[in-house]
Amino acid sequence: MNSTFLLLLLAITVPTATALFNLFNKPASSGSPAALKARILAQATKTQRGLTETAEEKEEMAKMFAELEQKNKVKKSLSSPLVNAVWYLQYTTSDTILGRGGSPRVGPILQTIDAPNGFAQNSETVRYLGFLDVPRAVTAAITPMTESKCAVQFQQFTIGPLKIKCPPSFKGELDVTYLDEDLRLSRGDKGNIFVLTRYADLP
Repeated sequence: MNSTFLLLLLAITVPTATALFNLFNKPASSGSPAALKARILAQATKTQRGLTETAEEKEEMAKMFAELEQKNKVKKSLSSPLVNAVWYLQYTTSDTILGRGGSPRVGPILQTIDAPNGFAQNSETVRYLGFLDVPRAVTAAITPMTESKCAVQFQQFTIGPLKIKCPPSFKGELDVTYLDEDLRLSRGDKGNIFVLTRYADLP
């Protein structure tokens, strides 16, 4: 085998072998669901659920959120058994839920969804006066409007031992725009977005 032929053979086979190696060892795309989820959750942690985010970080989260929504495979989210669980709020743009400008939230903010029974509950612990931790919760009836969106009629507030019936005007909507085994994205009727991870099965 002369040297010219050998060089030609190497020129053909070496790039091919490299291409095959790259094909079978290619890392997950930065736009894959797994990569997007990791980036979203990392930023949620970095910004304390969104409480300390900058305008640039908020814009970046909105872009990642919308990109992951486009990869949703569970179109009928309200009838999927995956939606029925206790969910852990990782991020939101809602100032009210974050407690921005008011008493801080301590520990997890949880949301329970039981779609077959039309039930939802949000629960949290709020620290008043810098030392008094008080559990709070609100229950709601949910009614499907589409395959992914439901009407939310709030029914009762609980603040410590105190229970207060909600007025009929306390209502909203929730659209589950992405759902898988461990993560849920939702949009509210006031324009807020929510990122939640599965916390526990229904009791």
